Amino acid sequence: MSENTKLTIPRIINMKRDAKKIACLTAYDFAFASLLDKAGTDIILVGDSGAMVHAGYKTTLPVTVEEMLFFTRSVVRGVNRALVVSDMPFLSYQTGKNEAIKNSGLFLKHGGADAVKLEGGEHIAETIHSIVQCGIPVMGHLGLTPQSVKQLGGYGLQGKNKSDADRIKRDAVILQEAGVFSIVLEKIPASLAEEITQILDIPTIGIGAGPGCDGQILVTHDLLGLFESFKPKFVRQYANLSEIITKAVSSYCTDVKNLTFPDKKESF
Repeated sequence: MSENTKLTIPRIINMKRDAKKIACLTAYDFAFASLLDKAGTDIILVGDSGAMVHAGYKTTLPVTVEEMLFFTRSVVRGVNRALVVSDMPFLSYQTGKNEAIKNSGLFLKHGGADAVKLEGGEHIAETIHSIVQCGIPVMGHLGLTPQSVKQLGGYGLQGKNKSDADRIKRDAVILQEAGVFSIVLEKIPASLAEEITQILDIPTIGIGAGPGCDGQILVTHDLLGLFESFKPKFVRQYANLSEIITKAVSSYCTDVKNLTFPDKKESF
């Protein structure tokens, strides 16, 4: 099968079985999605992180289903190969199975996504099972779950003590049994993430969880140096586009004000 063929859930699962690492990034619009897809990203997550890096909120909590659907449709139009997964926003699935199924379905039916992502462990497993039974693929998310930031008291490392680590391990197995096709492990000790990866048959996708996961994900704006509010320890910044863009726009403004743009070559 061609490497450019559209990625599917079975192909993503087989990447773990074939010991092929899975590269994941976030996108919220057509332009970025097109670039990520062209560059070979395997999974593009339409993350609720867009609430912060794209819309300027302080947390992921305010973003709505309607806003996430708009982001998703924009991303899907730019993708040919990658698997597109959409984050289910806060309170779109926690209020009951029927509401969760309905909202999850919107992301496939009207958003064009290939799957959805839900945060949480045992307490959300029955809901996830019901969604999967409707033919909607689900990615899980354990460890630091940003939609629970108020309850967690911030964005600190999770699974530091034995009881918390055991709970996360147990939740991972429960989510696999509920039918998720992969699990994001966020900001947990590398040794714990590696242990979970070894006991699961489905892929783990790490973010701040060390190199032992089956794949890695970062927020694209962090990777490219576009989000300046803070830089998590687990981010490797591959470019500083904030500086490059600021310099380019400043040069443009100067040229306009000095009457050097446009010149004769740029006029009709």
